[in-house]
Amino acid sequence: MSDTSSISRLTWNDHRDDTFSDYYLFNSMTMSFLQELPSYRSIVRRRTSILGRDKSGGTLLKPASSESRSYLEVGRSEKEHLGNQSIRKYALNISEKRRLREIREAQVKYLSDWDQWKQYSTKSWKRFIEEAKEVASHLELWKNDIRSIEGKFGTGIQSYFSFLRFLVILNLVIFIIIFLFILLPIFLTKYKITDSTFLIVPSNEVDIRCKVYPVNSTGLIYFYTYMIDLLSGTGFLEWTSLFYGHYTVDGIKFKEFTYDLPLAYLLSTVAYLALSLLWIVKRSVEGFKQNLVQSEEQYQSYCNKIFAGWDFCITDQSSAKLKHSSIQYELKTDLEEERIRQKVAQRTPEETLRIYSLRLLLNALVITVLAACFYAIYAATVFSQENMKKEINKMVFGENLLILYLPSIVITLANFITPLVFSKIIHYEDYSPAFEIRLTLLRCVFVRLATICVLVFTLVSKITFCDNEDCRVCGYNHKVYPCWENQFGQEMYKLTIFDLIINLAVTVFIEFPRKLLVTSCSSWRLIRYWGQQEFAIPDNVLGIVYAQTICWIGSFFSPLLPAIATVKFIIIFYVKEISLMHTCRPSTRPFRASNSNFFFLLVLLIGLTLAFIPLGITMTHIPSSKACGPFTNYNTSWEVVPKTVSTFPSPLQALTRSITSEAFAVPFFIVICPPQVMSTN
Repeated sequence: MSDTSSISRLTWNDHRDDTFSDYYLFNSMTMSFLQELPSYRSIVRRRTSILGRDKSGGTLLKPASSESRSYLEVGRSEKEHLGNQSIRKYALNISEKRRLREIREAQVKYLSDWDQWKQYSTKSWKRFIEEAKEVASHLELWKNDIRSIEGKFGTGIQSYFSFLRFLVILNLVIFIIIFLFILLPIFLTKYKITDSTFLIVPSNEVDIRCKVYPVNSTGLIYFYTYMIDLLSGTGFLEWTSLFYGHYTVDGIKFKEFTYDLPLAYLLSTVAYLALSLLWIVKRSVEGFKQNLVQSEEQYQSYCNKIFAGWDFCITDQSSAKLKHSSIQYELKTDLEEERIRQKVAQRTPEETLRIYSLRLLLNALVITVLAACFYAIYAATVFSQENMKKEINKMVFGENLLILYLPSIVITLANFITPLVFSKIIHYEDYSPAFEIRLTLLRCVFVRLATICVLVFTLVSKITFCDNEDCRVCGYNHKVYPCWENQFGQEMYKLTIFDLIINLAVTVFIEFPRKLLVTSCSSWRLIRYWGQQEFAIPDNVLGIVYAQTICWIGSFFSPLLPAIATVKFIIIFYVKEISLMHTCRPSTRPFRASNSNFFFLLVLLIGLTLAFIPLGITMTHIPSSKACGPFTNYNTSWEVVPKTVSTFPSPLQALTRSITSEAFAVPFFIVICPPQVMSTN
């Protein structure tokens, strides 16, 4: 019996040893597998970078006791790096956080009174910032709507609506700047709220012919005339505060000082452009950091998609199914890109020559399409400008409206047709799927923004063209354009209004009927092939970037355009939200929120850069109108700046010239660039 029990005991021990060995072997295999995951590698890289930074910093903490000394010696540099952060942000358990708090409190007695006060002030300021952010989060615009969209359709579509909210806030801030520095002083003087008067300084150097601005006689006006004026910015709107010509004032005289309105008008434009640039760059840097963190190797890409690709914000069943297909699409895309890379590596010289020749031919076709679009915009603008001055009568209402909006119609058609052509051409160029998307988007961005530039430069050529000496007296065609800035403002105003009309018309007359047909006539083969409207994120983003670029260019010529753009984007937000909830389905192509935000801001930054070009040319090279506006006594709008600087004391003039020179600008950018580069590492 004892032998039997001893044998069974030995058998149990052997079985236990084998089980434990298998268990340890399984654990070791599991640990080795987990150490290959991207999350573990990211932690290792983060700790390595922290240790490297802290070694170079050379900051030491003074331990309060042997226990705290042993605790600090384990991860001294890491604790030093995190020392300025809140303890709640540490990835530690409660006991470790308590020990860390005790160590910090013990270290205080080694500090001087000044250091203790500085540490207390820093903590108080951080606490105040956190509380302010918490309060601001409750006042966030459309917070619940965007959260609902995120829950039903994921973070990709949510990023579009967050971007739209950013543009609403940006335009509201731009309007506040213009209102405070331009509109408010005029309103206070015009309505006798303050004891101030307008200053109008007559100039004897300007030819009398340049000051003539014929005003249309107001007789019996039909209702459709008011509608045309409302849609085109002409007639009764032309002399309102909506346009540049209303601000024909050289200054405002208050009791103790004189307000220089021309200088304020120009500096407010520079201020909102600089604010837009800084705001976009700040948000772009944040998005670039996220993209840099998420940059991954091919192996990590597959692991992240399989183990961490799910969007846990999704609660809608249809959106969950779409997310499944989206992840499958990503994996198929990665495999397709790998197949194309192998195919490219195995190409013969003859195949390489053939594909590059085909791409050259197709790019020539793309350039031809762009040239045709640009020429159509140029011809439409010239035709509109030459025929819009004729007398309006009730028999040609539709014709007059078509002539007024002809450039806007042609630009809209170009923006609609060219992406369809580009999407067909790109399939024959044999690129990877990811590069196909980027190249198509790049071409669409170029078309959207270049069409605005073509319109602006066509107007500039018409304004500056003079065929006789009488026209050259003012430096611009004063007979056709006595106040050419108003004409610029009216064109930007028409583009803004027409873009809003198109957005509403597409939603009401295309997307909703299409949804009804898909739901009620689903048995028809043609309807099934047509399918439900897809909410294409890039196309919608390009639309609002196009509208924002128009606002940036037109705000100088139409100061109330940012307010109109704010109302327009609010309307578009609700229209797109209703369309998304009831008529559209999410895009089948994946679009991550981090990549989306960075792409949106990059395209917006390109639009802002293009807006600088026509504004810079019109403010510095085209003579300002002598019949209207605040710059009637200046050759160009920018001339008010050097004339104002010339009134400064000599030391201040020298300082201003040195700050605006290249000798200061180059070292300044060299100094500020390294911190930005280091912050992204």
